[in-house]
Amino acid sequence: MDTTPEPPQPQPQPSARPPEAEPEPERPESSEPSEPSEGAEQQRPGRPEHPPRPHYDPPPAHAPRAPWGDGVRFAFGTLTVLPVRGTRWDREAAHAGMLCAPLAGLAVGLCAAAVGGVLLFLGGGALLAAVATAAIPAVLTRGLHLDGLADTADGLGSGKPAEDALRIMKRSDIGPFGVITLLFVLLGQVAALAELYGQGWAHGAVGATVAGVAARCALTLAARVGVPAARPEGLGAAVAGSVPWRSAGVVAAVTVVGCAVVAVPFGPYAVVLNAFAALAALAAAELLLHHCHRRLGGVTGDVFGALAETAATTALVVLTFG
Repeated sequence: MDTTPEPPQPQPQPSARPPEAEPEPERPESSEPSEPSEGAEQQRPGRPEHPPRPHYDPPPAHAPRAPWGDGVRFAFGTLTVLPVRGTRWDREAAHAGMLCAPLAGLAVGLCAAAVGGVLLFLGGGALLAAVATAAIPAVLTRGLHLDGLADTADGLGSGKPAEDALRIMKRSDIGPFGVITLLFVLLGQVAALAELYGQGWAHGAVGATVAGVAARCALTLAARVGVPAARPEGLGAAVAGSVPWRSAGVVAAVTVVGCAVVAVPFGPYAVVLNAFAALAALAAAELLLHHCHRRLGGVTGDVFGALAETAATTALVVLTFG
């Protein structure tokens, strides 16, 4: 019964090896080669991330592109009620559509000039033709731009913080600031058009066309990169920051040159005056845009409407000079 095998009981000496196992877990801490292996593993999954990046990088750097046909349909489908069916409403179509916005303004201005010319031909006076010419853009936009002007005036006139001002602008009713602003803007447009029609139908037609094109060009500039949306939804969020600076500048330059060219038949002074009217319209819209950016934090659909009406009114008033 001499249990000599009991000496093997001190064989828990193999348990002394676990302390040797303790330095082993410390090795991964000191083993720096494992860290670069992790970095390598992070780089490998990072490589497939490059394909999705074009979805995010182009808007700030070089905006996404879409066929010009989609852009024209987007512009007419968003800025007018003309029977143009839009097929795409994504970010790429918004980029091309805002570049084509002056084309929608050209169509609206020509329609307004045509109605004014018909009334003059039928014997109506310059004042009646001016009222009809000012009403056509409201009809072709369902009054959205005028409504945006009134809502923006209410929001800015309230003097409240951005969140409260945006809440006021989102209401369906119109406050006193909006009513007063609408009254004076429409009176100014009618008075300017009446004076232009008094000089002849051609002067009134050119004025209506220049006002329509300049108004929509102001929207192109307002959709440039760097101007954020004040709300995460709505038209402002859909088009805000979709136009690169260079593209917006090219559209503005083409608009000013085009407004000047249509006045060539009236002489050099008219050419300069038309170019100045377009520049003044864009400058007035930029001043309002800067104020809305500072007060509201960005642009909304209402702000776009206010910019369009501000630019159109400024262009018409300037055209009456001289």
